[in-house]
Amino acid sequence: MLSFTHADGTLTLTPERLAIAGWAGRDQAGVQHHIDELAELGVKPPSTTPLFYRGGVELLTQQEKVQMLGTHGSGEVEACLISDAEGTLWVTLASDHTDRQLEAVGVAESKQLCAKPIGREVWRYEEVRDHWDRLELSSEIEEDGRTVTYQQGTLAELLDVPDLLEKLPPALAANGGLAPNSVLLCGTVPAIGGIRSSKPFTMHLTDPVLGRTLSHHYRVEALEVAQ
Repeated sequence: MLSFTHADGTLTLTPERLAIAGWAGRDQAGVQHHIDELAELGVKPPSTTPLFYRGGVELLTQQEKVQMLGTHGSGEVEACLISDAEGTLWVTLASDHTDRQLEAVGVAESKQLCAKPIGREVWRYEEVRDHWDRLELSSEIEEDGRTVTYQQGTLAELLDVPDLLEKLPPALAANGGLAPNSVLLCGTVPAIGGIRSSKPFTMHLTDPVLGRTLSHHYRVEALEVAQ
């Protein structure tokens, strides 16, 4: 069970579905940039865009210390839609942490290998719907003992919610929207300076219109890979 705070109280969710929207950029040039970025790591291009990668709901975690296999993983900040038991939409942030070595073998498999850290606060989607494009995504990593900006962009770079939901496969959709008790990561913005690993990962979703920010931090404990 996941628990989130919001302006009016608490939201609890027992998720039944988890999906990660890949190649979900609104600007096809930006999508191609990310495809090229991953191609440098040996990742095959997608068959179509966007794709909705499924993941086990047990991958979702709100812990700040996360154990993952090996040292080849890296995080990606994403806006995250939550459909509660009544089908009401909420917004938080999550990291599509992915094993980059396995990604060269299979994208879906690489996503399933890693936990998906998710924030502890939510906003009602209705509160941000009219200025969705102005919401800002950012993340920081640690590099050479310094904290550096890893990602920075706005949701205007990604498919907006109506377009994204319209493209949902049947297994994730209900009544023209996201099925109840579902979690959907909505896509990411490019890494500044290329994709790379970092044990600490800090992410933010900022609403400049209403003057508020959702933030979450986690640190990876790399588990030894037995040979």
